Amino acid sequence: MSFTDQINADIKAAMLAREKEKLAALRDIKSKLLLEATSGSGEVSEETAMKVVLKLHKQRMETYQLYIDQGRNDLAEEELFQAKVIEAYLPQMMSEEEVLAEVKAAIAQTGASGPQDMGKVMGMLTGKLAGKADGKVIAALVKQELNS
Repeated sequence: MSFTDQINADIKAAMLAREKEKLAALRDIKSKLLLEATSGSGEVSEETAMKVVLKLHKQRMETYQLYIDQGRNDLAEEELFQAKVIEAYLPQMMSEEEVLAEVKAAIAQTGASGPQDMGKVMGMLTGKLAGKADGKVIAALVKQELNS
């Protein structure tokens, strides 16, 4: 079953169960996937779908934090719920230790020796770890390893 088929099946199940909040999050995923399909070749690859879902999750978490900072707990709870629904469709993220091992391997492979080589290492890792690790975590670990 493709990712899009899975979303459609889950939308149907949420409609039958009358889960309004879950349905809103699923429909948001579907709309972004349709938008991606119409702007491209018509088909959305699994990799592209994961990038879309990752972006949606990140947006929800940023909005959640914004609502918490502003003291709007009612809206924050809704955003957090939708983020958790979207999170179920994310691939398993790598642990910090696994990312660190990849960073060390990339540094050794590129021959990076200092902070000036961060671009080389990041270029290699962002493509390799796309959807598996957060870019901020990767950048922080690369910076830490190159400065030590």
